[in-house]
Amino acid sequence: MRQSQTQTASRKDPSLSASPALPHCAFLETAQVSSWLKAHHANPLAIVSFGSHVPDTFPCPVMHLDLPELAGPSRLEVWSTTDQIKTYRDEGFSASASGHVLFGTVTLIEQPGQPIETVTERAYRRLFSCLQDLSFPHLWRIWNYFPDINGFADGLERYQGFCLGRHRALADMLPGFPHSLPAGTAVGTRSGPLQIYFMAGTLPATHLGNPRQVHAYEYPQDYGPRSPSFARATLSRSEAHSQLYIAGTASVVGHTSQHVGLPRKQTLETIQNLKVLLPHAEDAAHRHFSGPQSEALYKVYVRDAAHLSEVREALRSFPLSSEQVLFLQGALCRKELLVEIEGLVTSD
Repeated sequence: MRQSQTQTASRKDPSLSASPALPHCAFLETAQVSSWLKAHHANPLAIVSFGSHVPDTFPCPVMHLDLPELAGPSRLEVWSTTDQIKTYRDEGFSASASGHVLFGTVTLIEQPGQPIETVTERAYRRLFSCLQDLSFPHLWRIWNYFPDINGFADGLERYQGFCLGRHRALADMLPGFPHSLPAGTAVGTRSGPLQIYFMAGTLPATHLGNPRQVHAYEYPQDYGPRSPSFARATLSRSEAHSQLYIAGTASVVGHTSQHVGLPRKQTLETIQNLKVLLPHAEDAAHRHFSGPQSEALYKVYVRDAAHLSEVREALRSFPLSSEQVLFLQGALCRKELLVEIEGLVTSD
C-alpha cells in the first residue's frame, strides 16, 4: 500500500490527544473549496462529487457518484480536518488518516456474470484488510452506492444480494457483530461500479437504534436471505464536540414500509423517525442535537425528480437550511420507498 510522504503527522504521534479530533463536513461549490480550506486552516480528508468536476490537485480520496443534484448549484461534499493527514493508496482503495480518524474509499467494478453478493463480499473484506493494516479497527460510518439496486439477478433483488455479501464479510470480520455495526446508507446510482466510502477510528463509537424501528440487522427474512447490516445512527465524541451520523432513514415503522406511492406522506413519516432519533441520541450523548448549539447537514435522496416539490413542501415541518441540504436523485433499497434522508449533526 502506497503512503503519501507529503504530510507528516502520524496517527501514533504521542502528542495527539487520546480523544479523537472529529472531522468537519461542508457542502461547497467547486470554486469555493480551496479558499474555504485556506480560510479554515484545514486539510481535505475526502471529497465526494455528484457530478461536479474535482481538480486533481487535492491529495485526498475523491469519489464521483452518478447521483444527479435536483436543486440549487452543484456542490461537493468536503470532509476536512485542521490536523495534518497521511494518505494511502492501493488498487481500488484510498484513504486519508488524521490522528484517530480515517476516511477511506473502496471501488470494485462488477465483472459480467459476477453476482453482486460476490463483488460486495470482496469489497468489504478488502476494506477490513486495509483497516487492520492501518490500525483503524472501528467503523464509524459507511456509505454504499451501486447501479440497478432494485433489479433482479439469480432470483434475488440486487439490494438483497448486496446485503448477503456484506453480511458474509461483516459477520466474519467485524468484532462484536452485529451490535458494532455502524450507521449506513445504500443508494442506487444511475451507473458506475460498486463504490463504498467510510469513516473509521482507532477508538470505538456508540451505535444506536431508533425506538420507532426494528434494528435493521433483526429484520425478518421477508426482506432477503440476510438482514441489512447497519445501525440507525452512530455517535462519536471528542472533548469539545459530539457528532451524530444518521443512517439513511425512510418511511419505515417497525420494519414495514409506510404510505406506498405517497411521497409527501413518506417524507413526513421519515421526519417523524428523525424527530424520535434525535432525543434518543441526546440521552446517549448528554448533548443537544437541536437548537443553536448544533449544526446539521442532510442529504435527501428522491427516487423520482417529479416528486421533489412535494418532498420540499413536507420538509417545511422539519426546517433545513438551503445551504445545508443536498437533494439527490437516487434509487432506494426498497422499490416502494420514494424518499430517504441521512444526516450529520454536530453539537458543541
